[in-house]
Amino acid sequence: MASGPLDGIKIVEFQGIGPGPFCGMLMSDLGADVIRIDRAGGGGRAATPANVESRGRRSIALDLKNAYDIETALKLIEKADGLIEGFRPGVMERLGLGPDVALKRNPKLAYGRMTGWGQTGPLSHAAGHDLNYIALTGALGAMGRKGEAPYPPLNLIGDYGGGALYLAFGLLAAIISARNTGEGQVIDVAMTDGAASLTSMFYGMRAMGIWTDERQANLLDGGAPFYDCYETSDAKYVSIGSIEPQFYALLLEKAGLDDPAFQNQMARDQWPELKEKITAVIKTKTRDEWCALMEGTDVCFAPVLSLAEAPQHPHNLARETFVEVEGVTQPAPAPRFSKTPGAIQRPPASPGAHNDEILKDWKIA
Repeated sequence: MASGPLDGIKIVEFQGIGPGPFCGMLMSDLGADVIRIDRAGGGGRAATPANVESRGRRSIALDLKNAYDIETALKLIEKADGLIEGFRPGVMERLGLGPDVALKRNPKLAYGRMTGWGQTGPLSHAAGHDLNYIALTGALGAMGRKGEAPYPPLNLIGDYGGGALYLAFGLLAAIISARNTGEGQVIDVAMTDGAASLTSMFYGMRAMGIWTDERQANLLDGGAPFYDCYETSDAKYVSIGSIEPQFYALLLEKAGLDDPAFQNQMARDQWPELKEKITAVIKTKTRDEWCALMEGTDVCFAPVLSLAEAPQHPHNLARETFVEVEGVTQPAPAPRFSKTPGAIQRPPASPGAHNDEILKDWKIA
């Protein structure tokens, strides 16, 4: 039995990669009944517990070149509150499953379209990946060390932050709107739009003259000596984010930084020199020694953990931030709800594992 604040919401998710499946996972974790339509005979691999993004959903395998299976897909869409698709523009229309057809069958449908460049624009039909999308928004160009090439920040900003989260947000907003107005709509989610939206504060700071396009010269990009990562004596790293004056003062106290030059915190012309001094001091102790001095204080400090280490940190253990499902350690559902907690509904499903069950449960002949 599903639990969570989205219990009772029905979502049809067309098989895809990256942000579409991650959005489906988020919706399922919070209680939605998400049905994934996989390609029948499409070579889809059998699910394993390690397919974390596929957790929580049931799968029905359909041949989307077959008229009968297209009709089955439309019958599922008729019963759904929302739809997730991540094909290039025009693919769903060619299949006979485009928004005009779907909304005619289900006028209250929230039709979520997930692409990199969006449904319109000169790049809309071009291939791309997260790195390309965030490059176009200015986000990628703002990250990295001075004098070096920008570095790929995993695919967290385009695929997941600017893509999946905006898709989930858009779907829920459209579902609420449909319940209020009786009218569904299309949600055009472009990772370029979402990634650009995530940079709103930095565009504002640039307009105020307190952010420059030069990398590692700003408050939050590693330019400030009090906001960066530093190597410890055991070749590990710690993160320091002592922005506010009181937190900065505590950093100086805990680190034994009594050089008078540190008293003028916002003197940007001195930042490079001060960073060298902090680098040398942090290098004198191990990561664990710095944790003993600073962790849990108002320094704004945390050790830089690996994916293997993070699930074992006492804070993450206390909050059960990570869970184990069939031997696979993975992030738990988020965020937390006081009355309707989310949960992982089931392990990942192989393509077509629930055909008969889905048709019965959704009352499709």
